Amino acid sequence: MFQPKILIVSATFFEVGTLFTNRSISSQSNFTSLQNNVDVLITGVGMVNTAFALGNTNLNNYNLIINAGIAGALDYNLKLGETVVVEKDTFSELGAEDDNTFITIDDLKLGEKSTFTQEINTYKDLILYHKKVSGITVNKVHGNENSIKAIKELFYADVESMEGASFLKCCSISNAEFFQIRSISNYVEKRDKSKWQIPLAIGNLTKELEKLITELTKMSQSN
Repeated sequence: MFQPKILIVSATFFEVGTLFTNRSISSQSNFTSLQNNVDVLITGVGMVNTAFALGNTNLNNYNLIINAGIAGALDYNLKLGETVVVEKDTFSELGAEDDNTFITIDDLKLGEKSTFTQEINTYKDLILYHKKVSGITVNKVHGNENSIKAIKELFYADVESMEGASFLKCCSISNAEFFQIRSISNYVEKRDKSKWQIPLAIGNLTKELEKLITELTKMSQSN
């Protein structure tokens, strides 16, 4: 019986902590075995921490790697608490300024690219019914009306996070399949935490992750 080895990657313990409490695991170390075929890696917030943590992990030990977390929605058609799959993600700040014009790293012709996509074939049925969106990855989350307007005009993205594109880029050089799943905690607008729905987003994210783990277990038992 083949049992796929899975790695769940999250920026913070807070975003996936319920997976631990559901199994009476009190450990909050950066790397923990959730069960015999599922590990959890906590990277720390941001693209640099994500790249560093993944670069120090042997990703080829895994069949499937899942980036799980919360995100802000640029698209108001997305509902707070909704769980989506971010199938492509862009480093939106990577480039240069030319007065009032932003030049992307792609347009600078330096041999780099800014957008990365998921890679999932064997396990594609797991995310068949999830809404697919595009994302941008930032060092500074947007909270200014002018900068939000500008970023929407530059990139037709649906969600914003601080890790997504970094995760996809790191995983792209592994032999594993990988995708990013996030729940919407807030809209990207002038900062007003009273409108945020973080507990709802994390609760729904946990439910989806538990479903994924269950389905992967079923797949291994049927082989």
